[in-house]
Amino acid sequence: MSLATSRMVPMANAIRALSMDAVQAANSGHPGMPMGMADVATVLWSEYLKHDPKAPGWADRDRFVLSAGHGSMLIYSLLHLSGYERPTMEDIRNFRQIGSPCAGHPENFLLDGVESTTGPLGQGLAMSVGMAMAERHLNATFGDEIVDHRTWVIAGDGCLMEGINHEAIGLAGHLKLGRLTVFWDDNNITIDGTTDLSTSENIKARYEATGWHVVSCDGHDFDDIRRAIDEAVADERPSLIACKTVIGKGAPNKQGTSATHGAPLGDDEITAARGVLGWESAPFEIPEEVLSDWRGTADDGARAHSEWQMRLDGYAQKAEFQRRMAGELPKDFSLDKYIKGLIDQPQKIATRKASEMALAEINTGLPETIGGSADLTGSNNTKAGGIGPFTADDYSGRYVYYGIREFGMAAAMNGMALHGGVIPYGGTFLVFTDYCRAAIRLSALQQARVVYVMTHDSIGLGEDGPTHQPIEHVQSLRMMPNLLVMRPADAVETAECWDIALRQPDRPTVLALSRQNLPQMRTHQLSENMTGRGGYRLKAAQAARRVILIATGSELHVAMECAEKLEADGIGADVVSMVCTQLFDEQDEAYRADILPDVSPDEVLRVSIEAGTTFGWDRYTMTNGLRIGIDRFGASAPAEDLFEKFGLTADAIVPQIMNKLNA
Repeated sequence: MSLATSRMVPMANAIRALSMDAVQAANSGHPGMPMGMADVATVLWSEYLKHDPKAPGWADRDRFVLSAGHGSMLIYSLLHLSGYERPTMEDIRNFRQIGSPCAGHPENFLLDGVESTTGPLGQGLAMSVGMAMAERHLNATFGDEIVDHRTWVIAGDGCLMEGINHEAIGLAGHLKLGRLTVFWDDNNITIDGTTDLSTSENIKARYEATGWHVVSCDGHDFDDIRRAIDEAVADERPSLIACKTVIGKGAPNKQGTSATHGAPLGDDEITAARGVLGWESAPFEIPEEVLSDWRGTADDGARAHSEWQMRLDGYAQKAEFQRRMAGELPKDFSLDKYIKGLIDQPQKIATRKASEMALAEINTGLPETIGGSADLTGSNNTKAGGIGPFTADDYSGRYVYYGIREFGMAAAMNGMALHGGVIPYGGTFLVFTDYCRAAIRLSALQQARVVYVMTHDSIGLGEDGPTHQPIEHVQSLRMMPNLLVMRPADAVETAECWDIALRQPDRPTVLALSRQNLPQMRTHQLSENMTGRGGYRLKAAQAARRVILIATGSELHVAMECAEKLEADGIGADVVSMVCTQLFDEQDEAYRADILPDVSPDEVLRVSIEAGTTFGWDRYTMTNGLRIGIDRFGASAPAEDLFEKFGLTADAIVPQIMNKLNA
């Protein structure tokens, strides 16, 4: 549907009015971007975006990502005006207030139609790359009749300056993701002032150099905006549309300046803006004819949805498509038989190798997994099960060679998970979670099922030295809400970790895996996935219990050696495998009290053993317990020498326990 300019202008001004009114009422927010991009957004949402406000979860809808999330009133206005159930006008009146889904930055879990949580600049654009990848993969799997949609992004100068932009657009250009279009709000303004204070790069040339199609338009000329979008849609490459705009368009005394970026306009300026825009309605009121025009823009999407539903109803793979898009695993998917085989034939292998072996089973049984690595495939052991590469020539592939783009990889996986229909996992070294951290945080915040395969999890990686040896990383990740951090000790626990991670529809998982070979600790079949308890008793004390040894990963076998020495001296010792502290904390009080009874250290000494920082372990050892670990950077040497140097051996630990018991 294409409306005359005379009708488009008040539609765009409705966005401007709602944006400046909501920010003013909240006395907080960013009116400039939505006012500047109102014309572009009006053309996109009324004439190009395929969506159905009555069915916001429609699988073949276009995805719209407001990467410049500080301008959140743009998307709140668009959702309300085009007919989504929420936000209501009352929600918008309460912008940025407790109880309103109109948060300061868009949150995907608060409103239908908000595809991703944005605000940390650049990540929205990077997630959109993952969404476009998921669309192409599902299209290659199910065909044009079922999967045929686009990903649209509005990004600002900040999104394009952030380093993740380089990683994201390089990947998108290489993969020729032609269904991805980014609108650059080219207004020459950042918070500090004009962009020439901080940058002089040729952004268009940078995008062209990475394989993008680039076109410019006047962001306040509806016909020119249409021309640019039509050019972008016709090109087989991802497209950047440079929209020359005026930030705060319509505010006569502040437009074009940083004064409109992150602060209310003020009552006087809003009154003046109403005069300039010819907007006579009271705050938070939309003229009936304007609202009618906006609601009419949903008609094309509703028809497209109805036609698509008819095609899906006659599609032979309807049930499989719906299963994947719902994020449900096949009813017959199980790793039980595989785990039984591990118990029957114990192996001494690195947990990164154990992960590869589990993935061979998983990728065969779950066609929705898409793996990858940030240029460490042979080290992360993430390519397994016969999956082929995902390339510009073959989007049906299930393995992504991300290159040295850890942050971009993590953000793209977020986009895939949010798009739905695929379960992404990707690998790098655990120490490089520092590069991924901002995206891991958004995985957790957005409740996205992403699996991070983080290998080389301690000083056990050896000779690469302290730059590559994680010390604080596991504990720092454990602090993050809604993130499962699992450090398995052997092949059995690794398989159990994978099973748990795949069954988390609303939270991500970090698997911390060893480089060095580890003995298999679990050699008996148990009635349940014990890793699902987070922590469990691997060995019960034989003599009267005086010590509880709590260990993770590669230190679990060290704890068992300590227990053997203690038992030989008549000191009973439990050994607890604390694979995942988050899952352990979720167990009921009775279970936790059985594993870690609340008794004084004089009766039972709790000892934690982990090849990382001791910070935080007092939660489980209690203040007077013993914490064995490393509170300094590592060193370059063979793994066995390092464990001896840093006192992570039974011979070094047992005397400390004895001294504590005898103190």
